[in-house]
Amino acid sequence: MKKFSVEEISQIVGGMLTKAQDAEITMIAPPLLCDENMLALALGEEEINNLAKTKAKAALVPLGVNIDGMTTIEVERPRLAMMKLLTLFYEEPRVNDGYHPTAVIHPEAQVAENAQIGANVVISKGAVIGEHTKILPNSYIGNNAKIGNNCFFHAGVNIGDRVVVGNDCILHHGVSLGADGFSFVTENPNNIEQARKDGGEIKEENTEQKIFKIPSLGSVVVGNNVEIGANTTIDRGTIENTTIGDNTKIDDLVMIGHNCRIGQGCMIVSQVGIAGSCVIGDRVVIAGQAGLADHIHIGNDSIIAAKAGVSKSFPEKSIVVGIPAVPRKEFIKQLKTMKDAGDLIANFKKYEPLLRSFLEDSEEN
Repeated sequence: MKKFSVEEISQIVGGMLTKAQDAEITMIAPPLLCDENMLALALGEEEINNLAKTKAKAALVPLGVNIDGMTTIEVERPRLAMMKLLTLFYEEPRVNDGYHPTAVIHPEAQVAENAQIGANVVISKGAVIGEHTKILPNSYIGNNAKIGNNCFFHAGVNIGDRVVVGNDCILHHGVSLGADGFSFVTENPNNIEQARKDGGEIKEENTEQKIFKIPSLGSVVVGNNVEIGANTTIDRGTIENTTIGDNTKIDDLVMIGHNCRIGQGCMIVSQVGIAGSCVIGDRVVIAGQAGLADHIHIGNDSIIAAKAGVSKSFPEKSIVVGIPAVPRKEFIKQLKTMKDAGDLIANFKKYEPLLRSFLEDSEEN
């Protein structure tokens, strides 16, 4: 069991210690769930109020909060301090040392001697696994894939042929990198092609026709220090590679289509769908359930709000909201217009009897 003094904890988070009593910290928890050996995390108003009911002797609090009779560690950025503490107490899932006897490693694969390979892992011909990389059970590494150093793959990760993953990457359960892109063509112009040609209308009568699959010759290239959440899928490119930039973090259940280029330091939240051939700049935030149409560009440092339906490109530092997505200022203007329209309708209904009476009198005269 890990144990730390409050002085050690204060140094780790860079906080200001006000010591009322000694405490040996073995874990962290919200105030109401603490025992006397836990550090109470009181980062918000509700948790701070709950310190009156906690069994903990010490608490992590925002700067300026002081609790009489309790040891406190004040921090300027509570969430950053919480991250440091969670990292301190976190224990990675256990991986067997060396290669598990049930792992299937092709003789022409290159696996670092200090890599840890779990049960039922398959590593295909020509694959390369870097130094100190850990791959948990039931994962698959495709032909000629290249995995960097110090990576951690949770159970059930699937890596397609020729996929490249950089150093220090974390892939969670069920991640799929390098499946074929959703790319097809019909023998004759289909409804979508007709609508684009004829200004949004479908004029011709269509008959059933054969749909041809377009093969994907490209792959997926993931940069360094990237984290990809559970059951996220990233398709390989048609000719060029689908790419994910360094330090980008992708949540669970995200879909990134073929040929996309995602920049560095991006944050992509759960259930986002990015259609093929999109270009996303650096440090872009895409909130949950947003959808991006194909072939659009999003500039650096932009924010796409939750559930936004993005159908066109936006320049750098854009904040876009709504369906269809528009700049935030325009969205607020639209809301105001709708409110004004509501007020106008309400006033019209109020005076409608007078107007009707006036019209009736006019007709009689």
